[in-house]
Amino acid sequence: MSITNTRAEVWRTRIGSALRTTLACTIAGCTSFYGPKPLRRYLEFPSYTYSTTVLIVSDATLGDTLRGCWHVFCASIHVMIFSILSLEVIGPHNFTNLVAALAMAAGAFVVALPESTHLVPKQIAFGMLVNVYVSTVIDGGQTGVFMHPIHVVCSTALGALASLLALLFPYPRLAYYEIGKFYRLYAENAFERLNCNIEAISASDNSTAVGFFTQTKFLSKTGAKLLQSIRSKLDGMRWERLQTRIFSPHWVDLEEKLQDLEIPIRGMEIALSSCTSFRVGVIDDELRRVLHNCRGQLSQKSDQQASCFGLSDATTTSETKKEIVTENLSIAYKDLPTSFFLYCVHLLLDDSPIAKKTDQLFGKTHKTGDSQWNSRKIIEIVMSFIPSNRNLAFAFKSSFTLGLAVYFGLTYNKENGYWSGLAIAMCFVTGRHPTFSLANARGQGTAMGSIYGILCCFILRRFVDLEFLPLLPWVIFTSFLGYSRMYGQTGAVSAVTGALLVVGMRHNEPPSQFALARIVEATIGLICFVVIEILFNPARAATLAKSELSQSLRTLKDCIDQIADITPREKDMPSSSYEALRGGQKKLKSLVCQLEEFTAEAELEPNFWFIPFHGACYNKMLESLSRMVDLLLFVAHSMENVAQLSQKGAFCTDLQDRVNENLRTFKNKISPTLKCLEEITRIKSPRKLEDELKKRNISRDIESQEYPSADGYGILSEDEEVDDITGSFLQHLEEMANKTHTKRDEELLKGQMIFHYSCLAFCTSSLVRETIKIQSEVKELLMWENPSTPANIKEMYCKIGALCSR
Repeated sequence: MSITNTRAEVWRTRIGSALRTTLACTIAGCTSFYGPKPLRRYLEFPSYTYSTTVLIVSDATLGDTLRGCWHVFCASIHVMIFSILSLEVIGPHNFTNLVAALAMAAGAFVVALPESTHLVPKQIAFGMLVNVYVSTVIDGGQTGVFMHPIHVVCSTALGALASLLALLFPYPRLAYYEIGKFYRLYAENAFERLNCNIEAISASDNSTAVGFFTQTKFLSKTGAKLLQSIRSKLDGMRWERLQTRIFSPHWVDLEEKLQDLEIPIRGMEIALSSCTSFRVGVIDDELRRVLHNCRGQLSQKSDQQASCFGLSDATTTSETKKEIVTENLSIAYKDLPTSFFLYCVHLLLDDSPIAKKTDQLFGKTHKTGDSQWNSRKIIEIVMSFIPSNRNLAFAFKSSFTLGLAVYFGLTYNKENGYWSGLAIAMCFVTGRHPTFSLANARGQGTAMGSIYGILCCFILRRFVDLEFLPLLPWVIFTSFLGYSRMYGQTGAVSAVTGALLVVGMRHNEPPSQFALARIVEATIGLICFVVIEILFNPARAATLAKSELSQSLRTLKDCIDQIADITPREKDMPSSSYEALRGGQKKLKSLVCQLEEFTAEAELEPNFWFIPFHGACYNKMLESLSRMVDLLLFVAHSMENVAQLSQKGAFCTDLQDRVNENLRTFKNKISPTLKCLEEITRIKSPRKLEDELKKRNISRDIESQEYPSADGYGILSEDEEVDDITGSFLQHLEEMANKTHTKRDEELLKGQMIFHYSCLAFCTSSLVRETIKIQSEVKELLMWENPSTPANIKEMYCKIGALCSR
């Protein structure tokens, strides 16, 4: 049901966005064509009016539009100051093709350099500077110093105003209400996933369980898209903060609330997916009753959260949570996945904030040292004005690209020299992006839009005043085109702008001639863009993906090493061990997200003469790494709770020692493997590794014909390692469960300890299982990249170990 509702809501949202884009373009076009003559004198750049309108209003809310208007204002200030100063110093009559290109390069560098300025006003300012300097060259400086900057600013402001009016008519499209709609859909989706998970684990036969689990996978994909839609509108909602406070004075952090709901449900799916076959019969009638009771309470809580937009007054009875803990006593030492499933249900009932933020983890430091914290904040603000190496590279890249584009564009066709720079003004980003795919999408979009505009002019050549009407369905079509993987937002904006410029402007030459000139100019700009991007970012995305994989494995190893022993007293624990683990988990999550971006870019970019990128292998490793990120969060949460419970009584100290022994065994098995995998992914090829061994004069052992291996390097066998760790944990959990206590408090404490220990046991065994999967994928990646060399991963372990031992 949630999938159907989501599709309907997404369809309505996209239709509404397309209609508002059409309205904004209509306002801009009618004002440029039919507005008062004194006003039209200042709107000399309708091309940039359309570009600004489409840029701001596409899939925007009122908050996004307000932010876009602020970006236009910031860009206008930058352009007015720099362009007027440069025109005054150089003189408009002295502007030639070369002088305009140099002025453009200098202006782009100045605009791009500040670290604190947002990217969007920089992109808008790039286009405004192109218009100012190229128009100065075209008219030979006859209009003076001030007119072109004023005309450009006015044309851009009209685009921003048209966007704002379109978002207000017939009623404001508020980010607050958009998030509310998607949040209600997400709450519905989450409950359906929860229901399917409970039905899967309590099914009476395996086929029924598989059916419900398959349905959960489809619902999870829909839930991920809903989460992305909510996150994309959070920034717009901050611009509507006043409206948000009026309608919801008790507003809470929505993103944190979503994580507290999403992570336990993902944990249930991990528990179900860890089974090769479902444990039919593990759930007895009593536990099935408890789970269905929990489902009813969670349904009530989900409904209240959806209606109250992130706030829930529903309370879960402590009896239900005690029943889950009690039922877990007889299951924990028999079936870890089922026990972990109950653990996740308990987290949902308890509203436990498993994904704590950094300021929550270190809140005590802020309270005890406010003055030091404030001083650090001041230093951060001051340092934000100093450009980093990354921003310097961005400034130089933008400067060179726009300077060359303007120079070659003016040299090829002086009258249409704008388009080489305008075609790429919105392309620049501070980080990496798929350069060839972006240029291809923009080029194809420009060509499609221009051809459509020519057809409109040809069909309605006798009705010039009606030429604008065929553009309205084209604007709607391109609004949907922006959601496609082939063209994306870049290709869609180019397509709609191309048609608008052919039909929505007055030209001295025929439309077909103008369209051809613009396509050629856009191609010149895109060639400059691609060449400079390659010079500044020579490393392929595939190379960066492999490097990011190595770094992720290194960070994962550090997280595993931070799992500390559990002691009866918190003061005996390593300082903030679980907080350090949370910090490492956040770093690993960031690296995995970056690896996902590099993987997506590498799949889109051409391979040329290089080995094709093995996207399927990287996607499998990404899936394992993403699971491990979630599992580490559960490990930190269970460690934190066990440390707190251990202070209440030392009745199970001997069992804690055994659990600590299991943790040490786990770390001793997985850390060496991760270390080896990291080193293997860092080497360029086995042949270079062999050359390095010969260079250092390291030879094989005469008797074993193997290289001497160093300590700290190892290899995991398929299922034996997981079975050993799981069996040891299960044995200790059974001993703990069978141990009787005379006091009721101790018996309850024992149940809670087993609850968290079983979570720790499942997570550690699952981490080993995912490491084995990554190990297998790394071997496949080696075989893919070195087809002529046998990929003996065990031998490579020994070679790397031999190198490191020297």
